[in-house]
Amino acid sequence: MSETPDPEVIELATKVFDLARRGETDTLAAYVDAGVPADLTNDRGDSLLMLAAYHGHAAAVTALVRRGADPDRANDRGQTPLAGAVFKGENEVIEALLAAGADPAAGTPSAVDTARMFGKSDLLELFGTR
Repeated sequence: MSETPDPEVIELATKVFDLARRGETDTLAAYVDAGVPADLTNDRGDSLLMLAAYHGHAAAVTALVRRGADPDRANDRGQTPLAGAVFKGENEVIEALLAAGADPAAGTPSAVDTARMFGKSDLLELFGTR
């Protein structure tokens, strides 16, 4: 039997996910430092890191990884933050995720597959050196 989530917890989670989407790095980091899990996910399995990456916030990505967020954590559809950043063309985020050890071959489609789909040969070359 599942419990009904506390409305205050839902409100806090919604606020933290919005911080990740908007790239409000300092505030987001403060919430994680205060106990919000670095790998918190929403109802679609999108982590805070996935949302920050997809919306182009490299500083938030770096802050989350430094606080323990998994750079290869896939959402419910098998997508990783790196693949999302490749899809969106967020080069600074791609660099931040690679620096954090993200695997270009992880996920479905992977970042490598995504780069191939969109003819991003520069990224394929970058991934080949990792």
